[in-house]
Amino acid sequence: MSDTTATENTQEPRLITETGIDRRIADIIEPVLVPMGYQLVRVRLTSQNGATLQIMAERTDGTMTVQDCEAISTAISPVLDVEDPVDKAYHLEVSSPGIDRPMVRKSDFSRWAGHLIKCETSILVDNRKRFRGKIVAADDEGFTIERDQPAYGEEPRVTIPFTALAEGRLILTDDLIRDALAADKKAKAAQAANENFEDEDSPIE
Repeated sequence: MSDTTATENTQEPRLITETGIDRRIADIIEPVLVPMGYQLVRVRLTSQNGATLQIMAERTDGTMTVQDCEAISTAISPVLDVEDPVDKAYHLEVSSPGIDRPMVRKSDFSRWAGHLIKCETSILVDNRKRFRGKIVAADDEGFTIERDQPAYGEEPRVTIPFTALAEGRLILTDDLIRDALAADKKAKAAQAANENFEDEDSPIE
């Protein structure tokens, strides 16, 4: 797995965005999240428990704690109350993307290179729309996967343009769990080191 810095992720647009009411909600809350140091992953309004508004987000370094979820909820609730995009009562649920996360930004594919993904395209790519395999390369135009079960006559590798991507998600494996936990630990250590540096740099009262 290759590292992606927080700076590179800041303001990076999503490849996959919502439609309808979900898009309206995303447009309302994203300007609140970005200055706080978070990036939106996905918005989904479901009929679960009457109505549940699911907000998936993360810090630009890929981490997300319970405290982060609470901070986001506290920040976006008043804005949603004012804009009132949902015409019925709903339950707000803020969470991290999880280990088997949706892949919504170009940097996701670089960050999780070497891991399995399943994805769908909006147009035919190499005569199909559904793919499953290991991410072996990614650049600004698209990503290449090595299929884990290529059909007869298919090339083992296929390159999918980002413009054709409709949906993508990591597949949960032992390797993914190990690397995700290691990345989270490394990012949190960097956060702690940065906080300690800022404390040392503050004036003595």
